[in-house]
This record gives sequence, C-alpha cells and structure tokens, in this order.
Amino acid sequence: MNALLGGRIKALRTAKDYTQEQVADYLGISRQKYARVENGTNSITLDILVKIAEMLDVTVGDITRVLDEEPAVAYRAGTDGNSSEKIFDMLDLFYANKHMYTRLQRRNRE
Repeated sequence: MNALLGGRIKALRTAKDYTQEQVADYLGISRQKYARVENGTNSITLDILVKIAEMLDVTVGDITRVLDEEPAVAYRAGTDGNSSEKIFDMLDLFYANKHMYTRLQRRNRE
C-alpha cells in the first residue's frame, strides 16, 4: 500500500516539476525521509498526505485513488502471483465463447 501511494505521489510531484528537496522543505522533513515516503519504506500519515496534496494542488482522493484501482494488465507483467492462471482462464473463456458462437451460427443457418 505504501509503495502504491509513494509511486502516485512521485508521479504527481514530477508532473509538477518539483524536486524531492522542495517537497521535503514544504513538509518540514528531511529529503531522505521524504524519499522513503515515495519509495514506500515509510508509512504516510494523514497530515503529511494532506500537506503533499496541498503543495501539488490535488485532493487527497486524487492520491489515494490508486489504492482502489487494480492494474488492468497485471497479468502481463506477472506481478500478481497467479498470472498464468488468469491467462488460462481468459483463454478458456475465449474458446467457450467461440464454440458457442459457432453453434449459434449453425443453428441460424438451419
């Protein structure tokens, strides 16, 4: 969870062309501590999250939204641990639909 939030914060920070040093100064913490927040090593408190959102001119919801989203292509990278199983399930579904479509086409011709 911390890594997801940290990655989102980093993406928003770089989009605004802020350095880690600038954000850390705004927060009143060291650059190293802020870097650990972005890397997901340190937990993010609500106070820090609110201040980061203010500096980056976004809402806290814009930052935390990443926690609600499931990567659509996680199976491609094999990051979810059961990517092979998902691929085989998708292939099974594809062939079942193809078989059903073929049967319906035959029925319509008859």
